[in-house]
Amino acid sequence: MDTGFKYPELKELAAGRKVAMAVSGGADSLLSMVLLKESGANIVAVHGCFLGKEKAEVAVTGLEKRCAELDVPLHVFDLTAEFDRLVVEPFVQEYLKGNTPNPCALCNPEIKFGVLYKAAQDLDCDLLGTGHYVRIAEDANYGKVLARGADMGKDQSYFLSLVPRESVLNAVFPLGAHSKDQTYAELDKRGVEIPLPSESQEICFVPDDDYRQFLIDRKVKLPGPGVAVLSDGTKVGKHEGLWRYTQGQRRGLGISWKAPLYVLDKDMKRNQLIVGPREELDAEGCVADNFNFLVDFERWPETVFIQTRYRQRSKPARAAQVGSSIKFDFIEPHSRPTPGQIVAVYTEEGAVLGGGIIRE
Repeated sequence: MDTGFKYPELKELAAGRKVAMAVSGGADSLLSMVLLKESGANIVAVHGCFLGKEKAEVAVTGLEKRCAELDVPLHVFDLTAEFDRLVVEPFVQEYLKGNTPNPCALCNPEIKFGVLYKAAQDLDCDLLGTGHYVRIAEDANYGKVLARGADMGKDQSYFLSLVPRESVLNAVFPLGAHSKDQTYAELDKRGVEIPLPSESQEICFVPDDDYRQFLIDRKVKLPGPGVAVLSDGTKVGKHEGLWRYTQGQRRGLGISWKAPLYVLDKDMKRNQLIVGPREELDAEGCVADNFNFLVDFERWPETVFIQTRYRQRSKPARAAQVGSSIKFDFIEPHSRPTPGQIVAVYTEEGAVLGGGIIRE
């Protein structure tokens, strides 16, 4: 993707700097550490354990070996309590409110660029390194910005849109110009063994990506069954608990109707699931709060490009401040955004302007 940005080389960003490299044990962060070492940076590795003792032991044992081979000090932190409080519990509470949260986007500001960023500062590090496929760029209009990664199929800027400006601009992303295939090839070329070779699942703390069973096992009080209605109030069936459904869902509704039905909304007060045909699924806009500005709102262009799901092409919109929220009016047809998910805002060239949590 040719954006016209200036992308500083890794040596420009990291050579001679003290960098705390956040390592998980996977391929991305491992190659990032190797590339930082080769760039001339002074590296220390930081690893946060929060996914259980068995996985932690495998990751730490492997990282100890790799770090010893690279002559990189490794600092391990038990973040189990912080992860549960800052990521898992908010995930649960959002479902109880009828929303569909995005814990990965919350984990970045709270854990990697929160707790680990603070640990990096305590270690007198200048920068935090991560294995995200994003880039830091110099933009003629905005100066130093977070920008999309070169590999659009792997670009992870959406998940970093909630990270505070100071933290994200004091980070270095060695894989920004790489593709995933290159990552494995570069590690193989160097003969570097990956401690955790398998890719993490969609939500790392939810077994088998089954959030419904996770919530049941969490033993929280979940809302019960109720009525499913069309947008005009016509009763068409029943639902098994609003927390089991998400906007745009078609499969698994268990409702027989003359046309395929999709989840349009949830009425928490009446405990009603609102459904309708495909033509009612598009939306004219959305409102987001808890907004994180990576570029001050006053400097945003008249037309911005928004992404309301990770696997989605960004689409043009106009933005306006309404109190503490940002209201987006879509310029072209857009599927109904899901409350609780993230809206990431970009320039047309791919600089990240900020991100917030969709509320309506």
